[in-house]
Amino acid sequence: MPKRIVSLSDIQISKAKPKDKPYKLADGGGLFLLITPTGGKLWRYKYRFASKEKLLSYGSYPSLSLADARQLRDDSKKLLAKGVDPGENKKAQKAAQGVQDANTFEVIAREWHSKFAHTWVPSHAKHKLERLETNVFPWIGKRPVKEITAPDVLAVLRRLESRGILDTAHRVRFECGQIFRYAIATGRAERDPSADLKGALPPVKNGHHAAPTDPKAVAPLLRAIDGFSGSFVVKCAMQLAPILFVRPGELRAAEWSEIDIDSAEWNIPAEKMKMKVAHLVPLPHQAVEILKVLYSLTGHSKYVFPCQRTPLRCMSDNAVNAGLRRMGFEKSEITGHGFRAMARTILDEVLQVRPDFIEHQLAHAVRDPNGRAYNRTAHLVERKKMMQLWADYLDGLK
Repeated sequence: MPKRIVSLSDIQISKAKPKDKPYKLADGGGLFLLITPTGGKLWRYKYRFASKEKLLSYGSYPSLSLADARQLRDDSKKLLAKGVDPGENKKAQKAAQGVQDANTFEVIAREWHSKFAHTWVPSHAKHKLERLETNVFPWIGKRPVKEITAPDVLAVLRRLESRGILDTAHRVRFECGQIFRYAIATGRAERDPSADLKGALPPVKNGHHAAPTDPKAVAPLLRAIDGFSGSFVVKCAMQLAPILFVRPGELRAAEWSEIDIDSAEWNIPAEKMKMKVAHLVPLPHQAVEILKVLYSLTGHSKYVFPCQRTPLRCMSDNAVNAGLRRMGFEKSEITGHGFRAMARTILDEVLQVRPDFIEHQLAHAVRDPNGRAYNRTAHLVERKKMMQLWADYLDGLK
């Protein structure tokens, strides 16, 4: 192969001054440097493909050195030898990169958040995004969503676990799952790697709403509730709290008109719900039996759990917690709200129930990938089975 005559040097390029009109400095083999009137020095490659003369831009000097420009020219020549138009090849690569950049985890996560933010209370939406920005995006945000693996997500969760914020780790795992499933629904991912991490994190043992999540600790709590010697109405509320795991305010404000014993369903109207969406609670037979007994005592009242002083009001928001303290359980061990964390953790980690069934029963803002709210009867068959499984499991612990 004959030695190519080098036409340009860095010294020549450095000394090249702008003129009134653009001019070229040829390097050979179709490569030249275009000097613009404003002082720009732009690499261009002239070639022929399919009998047509074409021009390809490489970049500017000195950002792209003389040696690098020659390498790009040689690469283009190799493509031509294979019958490939280097200009079209560059367009295809740029388009592919654009698609990849548009499909990173962070881009899709922000799109998901923007789509569903109006369905959450503002503070909840704000905390969700801040949690992702702080704990997820710095590590996997720039990665194409389809390339992220279970170990990648686990590494994110382990960082949170090592900082002692295990509850946040569990929340992040669930939210990542929602984002991956949204990516699947919109055709930008094929599977949810977070689903492979079931059981990878230890359960949350303490948090803002303390609750036992070790079955060995749950059993004595349930037995103590069954043996409660205080108000029978409060005892029934404490018995139903772990079985139904609704919010304390929803439980104490329950009305007999909302409960259908024959259908074993409790229909909570939207105005009583945190997310302002009507909620349906399937009643396992254990809950039905408790309610039947309670009806003989409070069925004359509007409320299932009326206040002791007047049946015109429901029992106080502190009644369940006061009952737990009376039995000797400290605030750091269990709160009325803590029964929700207990159910969420054990249903997921021990009973292996699908997380979206659990979240829907917890009355969290679960939406489908297209932004529609699941209606109150969504997954009802599966949720009825889950609630009965949960009640039977609690009986087994006792």
